[in-house]
Amino acid sequence: MTPDDQPRNPLHGVTLERMLNELVDHFGWEAMGERIRIRCFTSEPSVSSSLRFLRKTPWAREKVEGLYLLMLRERRRQASSQ
Repeated sequence: MTPDDQPRNPLHGVTLERMLNELVDHFGWEAMGERIRIRCFTSEPSVSSSLRFLRKTPWAREKVEGLYLLMLRERRRQASSQ
């Protein structure tokens, strides 16, 4: 499957690690922990521990992907309003 096969899928080709790093840069750990109530975001958060948990927990990964899509929409709105 090439990137051209899913031109409208914003998650295509984005690794979980990249998603997590961008979310932390955009929201910070505290805000992420408020939005998605999981311990790896609220208690001594780190990218590596969060990745381990998210790779094993499909429901949590879906929530992170949803938050990432929300962040992308916010960025697009901000860019179009400038």
